[in-house]
Amino acid sequence: MMSLWTRISRLAGALLFGAAMPLAHASTPAGVLDLLGITPSAESVDYVTHKKQYQLQTLLTEQSHPATRDLSTQIAADTLQGVNALLSVDLDVSHALQRIVRNPDQMQTLQNASRAMENALASGKKIYLYGTGASGRVALQVESALWRPFWQRARATAGGQKILSQFPDIDGAVVGDITGGDRALVSSLPSFEDLPLIGRLQWQQRAIRSGDVALAITEGGETPAVIGAIRAAADSVSLSGVHDRLFLYNNPNHVLLPLDRSRQVLRDARIDKINLTTGPQAIMGSTRMQAATIELYVVGVLLEDALQRFLAARLASEERASLGFSGALDLKQRLLRFVAVRRSVARAARQLARWSEREAQTYAAGRFSSYFAAQALLPVFTDLTERTPTFHLDPLDSVDLRARKSWAQVWTPVDTPQQAWRALLQRPFHGLDSAYFQAAFSQGIDDPVQRQTALASLKQAGDDPQYRYDFSFSQRNVERAGPNPGDLGVLVLLADESPSEHRFERWLKLFAQSKAHLQIVSVSPNSAPSFPGAQAVHVHIAESDPLRLNQQIALKMLINVHSSAVMAKLGRVVGNSMTDVVPGNWKLIGRATALIMLHVNHVLQSPAWIARHGRGRPISYAEANAVLFDAMSHAQGAQASEVARSIVRIVESLKRQRGVSWVEVNGMLKDTRLGDYLAPYRQAANQSPSGISRGMRSWIDATSPAAGSVTT
Repeated sequence: MMSLWTRISRLAGALLFGAAMPLAHASTPAGVLDLLGITPSAESVDYVTHKKQYQLQTLLTEQSHPATRDLSTQIAADTLQGVNALLSVDLDVSHALQRIVRNPDQMQTLQNASRAMENALASGKKIYLYGTGASGRVALQVESALWRPFWQRARATAGGQKILSQFPDIDGAVVGDITGGDRALVSSLPSFEDLPLIGRLQWQQRAIRSGDVALAITEGGETPAVIGAIRAAADSVSLSGVHDRLFLYNNPNHVLLPLDRSRQVLRDARIDKINLTTGPQAIMGSTRMQAATIELYVVGVLLEDALQRFLAARLASEERASLGFSGALDLKQRLLRFVAVRRSVARAARQLARWSEREAQTYAAGRFSSYFAAQALLPVFTDLTERTPTFHLDPLDSVDLRARKSWAQVWTPVDTPQQAWRALLQRPFHGLDSAYFQAAFSQGIDDPVQRQTALASLKQAGDDPQYRYDFSFSQRNVERAGPNPGDLGVLVLLADESPSEHRFERWLKLFAQSKAHLQIVSVSPNSAPSFPGAQAVHVHIAESDPLRLNQQIALKMLINVHSSAVMAKLGRVVGNSMTDVVPGNWKLIGRATALIMLHVNHVLQSPAWIARHGRGRPISYAEANAVLFDAMSHAQGAQASEVARSIVRIVESLKRQRGVSWVEVNGMLKDTRLGDYLAPYRQAANQSPSGISRGMRSWIDATSPAAGSVTT
């Protein structure tokens, strides 16, 4: 299987990028840059020449998935067809988990990790989780949506009281950290992800001890901040010999070993490696989807497995049953329960498509959506905030805005901002201590631009954000950002929650009286809820679910597909590529550059272009990067993304044989979506502009379970 991944990723690099990546701008022949009148900026020259470790186009997670390659066209014609295409990619998670349970070495690594977690709980130590961006939200979700709520429920049972009397701090035994502190939940902070130093500092500040479990999570397997954290955990503590330093990632080793920072971890014998490769994402490069799903599921399963044994040593069977542990599943069985969860989500496709259509229509009409959640607050909050960098949207509104800008907001049934943050995190808000980090940043970051950016980001990462962002159901919020006719209200319910509860009914009536549309989304073992005038999406999860992991995973998959479908219908996806991505760090600059080159060269290779303009030289990576940096410096007054503007400026200039200005491009994209602009050059759905998707189709066939294996 690994040899197949090797062939595909090398094919990807050769066909899509390898032939068009010069060593430096100096080697780029005269061409499109001369036509555009662009001289590569110093930042672009530095990036192309010296930041090759962040040019990650050959990673498997950065490739195009064949099941969704024509998503934007599919979903424009038939929303249900597009939703089913997105849902189908979660089969890759099922296949990956089935491969893992058949692999003795991988199972031994997971069993060792579960034992290390059990030992940490029994000895009063901690389980630390760390990630950046989507993987950081996974770390927080494990703590704040799985672990802490479990112990809140446990307080109402005799078994829970018995454990809490012996281990009074066990509800704080799992600690989730995101790069940049809790402020990064709202939006990532520029430069932080690119710094190994910040991960090292955040975990050094935690004072991780021998016997603690340190688990670092990175979708790509190359995130500098996450690598800094796990290396700090390995360096600063005498290992206890129970496999308590863990690195979870989602790319094959062979594509990561050329990266210096990844190689340092993969070859470090002190760190256990857990490879969870699923393949390309449903949206190209969007690791918030399948990569984050398998990470959350596997970490949750490990924790649940460890907790089952911990409780079995201290409670009778009826006491464990009152906490949701009514059976004795082994680790393999727990991992394979994902198969049934995925099926349950897929069965809701038709309801999901109707919800996605309604929300897309809401935004297209210039109206807003408001989500309302209690137990489901963190997964909803996570999805809303992840839409911002993925689809070039305004971030969540802060309290100082007089009118709504963000398309979506989320409220929870409490009265103050501080209570809302507490409901979200199930603990007090944790910002970064600027005094602790400032001196280290000033002295430890060599690149002057990166140092300046990091210090500016640090000013936003303290405790103040808990006062700047208010998602309470307060009268102030109702007056400032309450519902209007044509808006959409989405109530999200989990487990035993019901719309008939007063806290939910009051919100529903407010939106109904305001002539807003209503949508209820529920994931639970109960029957589907209803409310007069509301559409509903319901996913039934029937199995024993003590940490409510299966319900959380089902909800995550559901809303990830929903938000991706909405944005695809609104033209913020072309094919399955995130052409509205915000190039906010070095990795995303690389992704944006690759997308510009991919789509421009697709146009230049298309029969429609060749018939009218003849064959031309493909643009190089360096040229695409130079145009991207120029677009980033001319963002004022632009509504379209840097990627979209760069693609259109290059293509239009080549078409007209003169340099088209950014002002002209802004005018062209004011009323025209990038997908519509590129439509005349797009090939038939069964063809591929680069040949990669033909290879990826082989990958899907080869990585499907063998005949006779567990069904999916």
